[in-house]
Amino acid sequence: MNRKFAVALATFAGLAILAYFTLDGKILLATWIFLGAFALKSWLVVLKQRQS
Repeated sequence: MNRKFAVALATFAGLAILAYFTLDGKILLATWIFLGAFALKSWLVVLKQRQS
């Protein structure tokens, strides 16, 4: 696994945990969706790089 990718996923996870403890309701769900979208995009970029 790429070190930058691992750091990015750890950062997204840390932000999701912080959001869980500080936010609630719709804003928490929106934040998790937003972070999940960035994590998915990061993963897709890594997959594309591995194919090249």
